[in-house]
Amino acid sequence: MLKISDSEKDLDVTLRLDGQVTGPWVEVLRRSCDMALHRGARLTLDLSHVSFADSDGIYLLKGLIVRQVRLVNASPFLVEQIRRAGP
Repeated sequence: MLKISDSEKDLDVTLRLDGQVTGPWVEVLRRSCDMALHRGARLTLDLSHVSFADSDGIYLLKGLIVRQVRLVNASPFLVEQIRRAGP
């Protein structure tokens, strides 16, 4: 399960994730991010309460970095997974 809470100020949007970025929740997160980015928002994902991400979740997070999304407060384990993920 993944809970996504958002806060917005002007065009700065932060999505706070709580749970696991796995299975169907990867697509839910992708849609949430796409909606913010299509509005021209500067998007930040707060990963402080993410306990796990499967391979699809890791590749989504890696792809969001390429799209200039800031990832903050990730655990060292999650950071390493993202770093090791392929292009």
